[in-house]
Amino acid sequence: MAKIAQIRGYCATLCEGIRGIINFMPPRNHDRIDRAITTRLQADGRIANVDLAEAVSLSPSACLRRVKALEQEGIIAGYRAEVDRAKAGLGLTVFIAIKVEGHSRASSDRMEAALTAIPAVVACYLISGAADFMVEAAVPDLAAYEQLLLGQILTIEGITEAHSTFAIRTILSRGPIPLDHWR
Repeated sequence: MAKIAQIRGYCATLCEGIRGIINFMPPRNHDRIDRAITTRLQADGRIANVDLAEAVSLSPSACLRRVKALEQEGIIAGYRAEVDRAKAGLGLTVFIAIKVEGHSRASSDRMEAALTAIPAVVACYLISGAADFMVEAAVPDLAAYEQLLLGQILTIEGITEAHSTFAIRTILSRGPIPLDHWR
């Protein structure tokens, strides 16, 4: 019995550091109703619950419970307005592939914090391949891009290279996320 207590204590200590990484609860199975709700909300996040319930053939209370469950699970991560970049004066979209020196959790965390603190950065990805990070930025023009690159991005400690690609025309810039795998 003492050995079992020791093993449990060891496992508790071992698992304490990784409890945020491992989720022992299996994910909830999502059905066609969850798919319909999520798909409809991706198309119109401002839809009234009564109208959403009617669109997915549920009662308003059952629909609201489902939406709240999807929010609790983090599947619905939030709601926001979609802004037309060009009409908002941000006519230039640039993708910047960034290489960094040294690869560690600490340097990655520092780089992520620095990049996401820049207001022009609208998306940031840790990637594999020739670069380490891919940044999407929205700026008014080339002069603003130059200031972003030279005045903000290349001043971040640890960046060794940055290669930029400019979008000529935006074909699709946002979801909806395909949910066909939810049966």
